[in-house]
Amino acid sequence: MKPKVYLETSFISYLARRLSSDLPTLQRQLSSQAWWERKRDHFQLVASEAVFLECQQGDPEGIRSRMVFLENATLLPLTDEILELTRQLIRSRAFPQKAVADAIHVAAATAYGCEYLLTWNFKHINNARLKRDSARIIEEFGYEPTTICTPDELMGSDE
Repeated sequence: MKPKVYLETSFISYLARRLSSDLPTLQRQLSSQAWWERKRDHFQLVASEAVFLECQQGDPEGIRSRMVFLENATLLPLTDEILELTRQLIRSRAFPQKAVADAIHVAAATAYGCEYLLTWNFKHINNARLKRDSARIIEEFGYEPTTICTPDELMGSDE
């Protein structure tokens, strides 16, 4: 069975946008495209309802572009279990109150047993301090934390 990778909204957004002239943005876009082209078939692609809802915001062209990529992912419904884990991540201050959507992504990937959460969100999701704090809460709830990473980190070796 293929490992599950949770496609977080920032990854989908970088993947779907027209190429940027801003070098850091372009690098993330190209890394996302390279992972998508070379590695996606090695994983079971999943995304929660929260990702689908976030990707349906904005201009119509952007929405269409993001939804094309999400057609490749299995939709994971948000359950009471995920919402309770999200509340605990916020209550314990592993995530700030303003980052509820980010906590939902981590809780969903965790509750569904995803081996990886693919993201470019360094503010809250792929933040070293917050990852450490959220992992502690997740383990207290009896779950194994998902590995939060960028496409570059999940690219691996082709050897």
